[in-house]
Amino acid sequence: MKLSQIFTAPNQLTLLRMVFVPFIVIHLVDGHYLLALVVFVMAGFSDGLDGLLARKLHQQTLLGQYLDPIADKLLLSTMFLVLSILHKIPWKFTVLVFSRDISILAASTVLFAIAGLRNFSPSIFGKANTFSQISAVFFVLLLEIHKSRWVWIARTEFLRATFIFTIVSALHYVILVQHRLRDHTHSLPPARNPAA
Repeated sequence: MKLSQIFTAPNQLTLLRMVFVPFIVIHLVDGHYLLALVVFVMAGFSDGLDGLLARKLHQQTLLGQYLDPIADKLLLSTMFLVLSILHKIPWKFTVLVFSRDISILAASTVLFAIAGLRNFSPSIFGKANTFSQISAVFFVLLLEIHKSRWVWIARTEFLRATFIFTIVSALHYVILVQHRLRDHTHSLPPARNPAA
């Protein structure tokens, strides 16, 4: 991996998104929900922008493929954890989000170690799950700033969507892993008979 990959515009934006995380946490702990929401929106904007720049500038790198999902999980997992500690998101959602991410990380590590499998592209269910999580966090923060029924409804529905898509995307990942392992096994050369 070339060091120059770090200095591409998309990867710099991804790193910036990771830098935003502690500042969002500080604002949340201090009860400054408007500032936390502003920084969170900036982080979300950088997420869309880095992917767009990577395609437009033809700067899609191996480092970016790993950094982008790490930055997303760091941002969203931290938000769910802190907001649950502050009693703004019920713990069942945070436990489910963490369980899925940890399970996928562990499975990916094992698959790479034993079979060299990697580059699991995000599925439509994974993307829907990420969108649901981002939207849920957005409306949870907005509810602390603007107490209205429509914001509460949006918060509730996106938390429900997060619950559903977290489970669906995890099950889809299990099926995908099974297919990849089956294809990998079939692609291996047949074992030689020592007695031959």
